[in-house]
Amino acid sequence: MNRSLRTTLTTSTIALFSLFALLPFYIMLVMGTYQNEELFQKIVLVPGHYLMENIKTVAESRFDLAYMNSFIVSAASTVVSVFVSCFAGFAFAKHEFKYKKQIFSGVLLTMMIPGQLGLVAFVIEMRYIHVSSTLLPLILPWVANAFGIFWMTQFMKGAIPTEVLESARIDGCSDIGVFFRIVVAFIYPAIATLSLLVFLWSWNNYLLPLIIINKPELFTIPLAITSLGNAYRTDLAAQILGLTLGTIPVLILFIFGSKSFIRGLTAGSVKG
Repeated sequence: MNRSLRTTLTTSTIALFSLFALLPFYIMLVMGTYQNEELFQKIVLVPGHYLMENIKTVAESRFDLAYMNSFIVSAASTVVSVFVSCFAGFAFAKHEFKYKKQIFSGVLLTMMIPGQLGLVAFVIEMRYIHVSSTLLPLILPWVANAFGIFWMTQFMKGAIPTEVLESARIDGCSDIGVFFRIVVAFIYPAIATLSLLVFLWSWNNYLLPLIIINKPELFTIPLAITSLGNAYRTDLAAQILGLTLGTIPVLILFIFGSKSFIRGLTAGSVKG
């Protein structure tokens, strides 16, 4: 088999699998253009004629407010998580202090505990400090992101030469200066990857908002989608259209950040 034929076969195979991967997303787009009852009558493969009515249903549910709430929560969660993870990862990877291994093991152990186990205690804590009627309880858990700390620690161990840090310290640069002037430049792919992951997890988070948010004006995208319809009828077509609209920001982020995302994953896998 010559090289050009092998390239053609590889390209065709990748294109075929890509089409299969995109098929569920296409069907989701199409289902959002049908009336609710029509979805149960046949398999829909071409766009319907009920798109504007579904858009009207979604718009009347204050979907724009849910969009803004989700964006505030996801953006703040990403900034907080990445900031704390970078500092903690720098400490674990490039500093020596007492009980470092034990503390890092404790951080790793928290990754083994299902988050659902602490939900009741977390809800009680939020009520105790009187922030349960705000968006703050959806952001605070990201302050202690064990995966982010582990990810940054492993990345910094392989990506940052210790000699460069020591040279900067000899030249009189403080630890804060070393971090912002040197470390950040080395770990940019890891920051981009972690930012995308945290934003995606926070954007799609359903369980915590469902338990702790009880005001419609504080609903995030997942809660707003489930609330579409009324007491007598669940509008599945409008919910699917809401899902499509809720996917757009994540798609945009991934399209513009895919190179950094892949570079961060690849570097982590090689050097970690």
